[in-house]
Amino acid sequence: MPPFKVLSFPINFDMNNKYKKIFLGLSIVVPFLLYSLYYYGMMVKNAPYKFTEFEELTIKYGEGKNLVNTYNSKTQQYQYLNSSDSLVKKRVKLNNADLLYLHRKAADLGFWNFPEHMEGSSEETGVPKVHYYLEFKYKRKTKHIDFDTDYAGKPELKDAVRRLIQEVDERIKDAESR
Repeated sequence: MPPFKVLSFPINFDMNNKYKKIFLGLSIVVPFLLYSLYYYGMMVKNAPYKFTEFEELTIKYGEGKNLVNTYNSKTQQYQYLNSSDSLVKKRVKLNNADLLYLHRKAADLGFWNFPEHMEGSSEETGVPKVHYYLEFKYKRKTKHIDFDTDYAGKPELKDAVRRLIQEVDERIKDAESR
């Protein structure tokens, strides 16, 4: 007789399809989701440009170095040249929803990674070029760009800057009409 006896259990450990899916979900998918939430949560928490730290938005534009058209969200001062070349000065307030939209749009278009100087070529074409200055100011950081409409760099980058400037301009005009 052997020194020990092997016990046999009447329980069948054969897993059916339902239990395999549950096991797979618990052992692979759930840890992956938890890690993803942790990773992206830390990225958002440590982001250098948070809307909670937003202070002001400034845009200036005009022909050449003459940036007559300006807007500042902190002072709410908006001035522009109208169709008869008269300088119009107004107070225009962008609400928090507008500013949050512009902050998110800037993030979507990659504004934080744009080069600061996107100026055109120095050769004169006879057509006055429009120059833009756009700045987002936060408590810890400030990001600005100088952009000329005749910028000869990457077309995707040029298009993204134009779209962001267009969004800012549209929000200001909507706020002016309210």
